[in-house]
Amino acid sequence: MASDQSSTIKAIVKAFDSDRSRLMDIAQKVQDELGYLSEETMETIAEALGIPLVEVRDMASFYAFFNLEQKRENVVRLCNAVVEKMKDMDSVGRAFEKAAGCAFGETSPDGSIRLEYTPCIGMSDQAPSALINDIPVTSICPEDVPRIIKDLKAGKKYSRANVSSAGAEVDKNLIKAGSVIFSPMEKGSAIRKALNMSPEDVINVINQSRLRGRGGAGFPTGMKWNFCRKTKGDAHYVICNADEGEPGTFKDRVILTECPDLLFEGMTIAGYAIGAQEGFIYLRGEYLYLFETLQKELERRRHLGLLGKNIAGRSGFDFDIRIQVGAGAYVCGEESSLIESLEGKRGAPRDRPPYPVTDGYMHQPSSVNNVETFCAAARVMEKGAGWFSKIGTKDSTGTKLLSISGDCAHPGVYEIEYGECIADLLEMAGAKDVQAVQVGGPSGTCVAPKDFGRTICFEDLPTGGSFMIFGKDRDLLDIVHQFAEFFVEESCGWCVPCRVGTTLLKQKLEKIMAGNGSSLDLKELEDLGNTVKLMSRCGLGQTAANPILTTLQNFPKLYSRLVKGDDFVPPFDYEKALAPGIEMAGRQPVVEEEV
Repeated sequence: MASDQSSTIKAIVKAFDSDRSRLMDIAQKVQDELGYLSEETMETIAEALGIPLVEVRDMASFYAFFNLEQKRENVVRLCNAVVEKMKDMDSVGRAFEKAAGCAFGETSPDGSIRLEYTPCIGMSDQAPSALINDIPVTSICPEDVPRIIKDLKAGKKYSRANVSSAGAEVDKNLIKAGSVIFSPMEKGSAIRKALNMSPEDVINVINQSRLRGRGGAGFPTGMKWNFCRKTKGDAHYVICNADEGEPGTFKDRVILTECPDLLFEGMTIAGYAIGAQEGFIYLRGEYLYLFETLQKELERRRHLGLLGKNIAGRSGFDFDIRIQVGAGAYVCGEESSLIESLEGKRGAPRDRPPYPVTDGYMHQPSSVNNVETFCAAARVMEKGAGWFSKIGTKDSTGTKLLSISGDCAHPGVYEIEYGECIADLLEMAGAKDVQAVQVGGPSGTCVAPKDFGRTICFEDLPTGGSFMIFGKDRDLLDIVHQFAEFFVEESCGWCVPCRVGTTLLKQKLEKIMAGNGSSLDLKELEDLGNTVKLMSRCGLGQTAANPILTTLQNFPKLYSRLVKGDDFVPPFDYEKALAPGIEMAGRQPVVEEEV
């Protein structure tokens, strides 16, 4: 390696205090400077950090956004999620291939442009969409593509060196603002109210509000904070999960754009409640364009005395927040995988128990909540538990943000009270002739029209926020197949039930879709799905079979119309498969007569 490159890498490592936990940041910065992570580059990083090369290689090879092959001037990542395909993404893809002169997965002949597909990037309300040098571009038409490629080749407009919200082509798309998340709040008012109480009293207020985690699982927030506070450790940490990688989800994008202050307020209150001095926001790599804006808001809060030392004049209460940017891995939305990634490692899930509240970041007590939960907690402290608990239902207090996309007139983010039924939401979004609604993304539930009276709440249909609408002209089994492919691709490969099971599920589904299935195959498909759900190590595998299992339950005719009786049906036509070989050999196969 040239001495100047080696010096550059060592300077980057030093800028991050030679901290091994900042390995992801170091690798990203090196990639930004040199174009890619070569073997020599990784060796130099390892040497500078004093760690084995295998640790650097293991981390970098895990994430989609690290490039280990060759220097790339420009990278176009076209989103190929379900909703994007519904919005004619394929035509946009063909236009990119024609204009760049290469296929997806390849680099243009002049080496200037790399085309790649990527899963959901949080822009399904403005599909088709792409990340161009990490800058989001939305509502792309085939006619737009030649201009984009021309700009790239001329070195204009889409510059990785200046990724910011100013250059992004993203609409706000907040369709319905409610009383909790998207209403005005005086900066610092919730923190000051919290500081007039003891940490225990703050947790009691959160408990009284009956606030539950907004990620879908619905664990009581106050209970989590209490467990974390009571666990002894050298330090306590607040972690915000802003890695909303579930296809069809984009609500955090709007929060981080419109009211990041509310999030920081909630995280700071959590820090006071659990006794933490440091908090982290794990920001998905697809939202890198928001990093600069969020950093400026953090600086503003430090200047106002709402972050840093002696917050709001409270002597001894020190708390600050750092943003960690991910690098493209769906599994990092699972909290233990996120923590591994936050520590600068591959995002492989941990065995649980122990849980993060007792053994989290750096094996210290850590409270992991998502963006919406921290925002709601800040609002509870500002307006009181009584106010909050009157909104929604008995067991699902407050509001819920929904990312509505698909076959509807008004895609976007909606803040609704818990207890709204699907039928009312469809009317609100301008959806007609609806065949199905996928609530909670691929890992959620596919709901049939007969169940459109069901409600969004923990008592009935909990959801992290994705709400995809499919009209009657959509091939629902093809959508299920796309979801199955997604889970195969995104499995971290750690455990056999998920690594192998997701592939077997996809293959069995393909057999049935090809018309080579029987009632036996349907039974095996269901049994396999339940096995994957029961035996997988983390939330990804435990929900990977849901698209198949919920459509088997709610849309049985989709499958039954394709099966051929009850007996075994081979996956392909043996005679047809053997025909070319028979013709080449010039003889017929021997048929044994029954004795």
